[in-house]
This record gives sequence, C-alpha cells and structure tokens, in this order.
Amino acid sequence: MDFQLTEDQRALQHGVRELLDGRFDAAGLREAANSGAPSLDRALWRELGDAGFFSLRVPEEEGGVGLGLPEAVLVFEEAGRALLPGPLVATFLAAREVTGAAQGATVVTDVSGGLVPWLDEADVVHGDASGAVPLRSVDPLTPLHRVPGEHQGGAASEADLLLAAEQLGSAGRTCEMAVRYARERTQFGRSIGSFQAVKHLCAQMLVRTEVARAAVYAASVTGDGAEITAAKLLADEAAERGARDCLQVHGGMGFTWEADVHLHLKRAWVRAGLGKAAARAEEELAAAL
Repeated sequence: MDFQLTEDQRALQHGVRELLDGRFDAAGLREAANSGAPSLDRALWRELGDAGFFSLRVPEEEGGVGLGLPEAVLVFEEAGRALLPGPLVATFLAAREVTGAAQGATVVTDVSGGLVPWLDEADVVHGDASGAVPLRSVDPLTPLHRVPGEHQGGAASEADLLLAAEQLGSAGRTCEMAVRYARERTQFGRSIGSFQAVKHLCAQMLVRTEVARAAVYAASVTGDGAEITAAKLLADEAAERGARDCLQVHGGMGFTWEADVHLHLKRAWVRAGLGKAAARAEEELAAAL
C-alpha cells in the first residue's frame, strides 16, 4: 500500500504553509509572544475560516471542503510548525455543529481534560467549565484554566490525533532549527555541526520525528483508537525531546527569550497536558497490544 502524499495533498500542505508564512510568520510569532497577555487574533481566525481551515472536513453539500482525516492531519501539522495560537482543534471539530465555527466567526474551546485553553476568549465552550481557575501558563501564547476533579480523557479521538499532528509539526520545525544553527554556528574554526555530539543530537531528533510522522499518518488513515493513542504518545515525545535537544544545540543562546526554541518546548508541554493523561494512555495501549 502506498502511503506517499498525493499531489493534491502536497498542494494543500504547501498552501497552508504559504498562508501561515504570510499571515503568521516568525515576526508574527514573536509579536504575539512579546505582547504580555495572549489574545486571540479574530481577524486571523476569520481568514483561516475563509481559507477553509475549519471547514476542511465539512461535506461540500454543506458548504465545506469535503476532505478527510489525512488531509486534516497535514493542515494541523503546518499549524503546529508555525505555533499558531488558539483553540484550533475544538473549533475545527465543532465546524458542523456550531454556527459560525466553520467560517472562523465563532471560537470554540473544549473541556476534555483538567486544562482548558482559551476559555475567556471562547464564544462556545463544550463541556462543564464550572469552577475553572485561571493558571499562569508556561506557554506565553496559550492562556489556561484548570477545572476541578479528575479529567484523564475518554477514548482516543480525532482531537488526540490532531493534537499529535500539531506536535509533529513542532518536532519537524525544531529539527530544522537545530540543523540550521549547527551549520551556521562556528567554534574552534569549524561549524558545530561537524562535531559528533551535535550530529548525534540532530540525528536523534530526525529519527523521533519520522517515527512519529509514520504513526500519525497511519492513524489518520485507519482511525483506529489504539493507533491514535500510540501516535499521540510518540508525537508528544518527539515534540518535547526535540525541543530540548534543539535547545541543547543552541547552547546558551537557546535559553534566551530572543530565540524561538523555548516557545516550541513550552507549547509541547501544554499540548502534552491536554486530553488523556500519558500514564493512562500507555496503560490502554499496552492492554490493546
């Protein structure tokens, strides 16, 4: 069976990257991070709606794009690569149910775990957010609330897979950042990428990213719950460890606010905390195997 991307899928991926590069590039990311208090860019949200981002899986007869879960994964991978802020997954999944969500006119968030992102900015909240307490989020681009009680998530779902796709995009981006810096930074008259320890870090990042990519893409085709759970675990690991290794390659520079490495690490931490707890996911996957 051929799992290579089709020409149309590559065109979709390229189109979304072009849109985000033009509307939320590195300068936009830095401006959002430096704003002090994260706020949702409603104009950008509507532009995403106009481009068909949220209506990707809405049938054509209902005014949507009419594509499938594999294409949604490609789109969310690009969003993760750009660190696009906002409750993307919840709004995307509500496109057929909530008026205005498909067009980007309505912002939706979801109480799927103990953490609830973008609660104050949401027009519609799915789930019980009573008693929610605001948190000081580690990610400057994702405001969070915590709801009381035990929230470990239910069965693996499309939401988990789309979060995994975002993590995959972030992992791929930090791998690119590490390789580029290793080529540009010199020490002792040589690029640091020529040193074996740095080569090993970059190689490990690439391996984790590609293993996660295979798992995420496969789960998008099968829709199998166990495969989605495995994909989320692998993508979380690739994003978190990849950002840590990227920071290591950058050395002291990676710890500074001016570098974007820390933004990927902090977002990876937040995404990993959304939905089902990792320990429970591992137990369910083990039982399924």
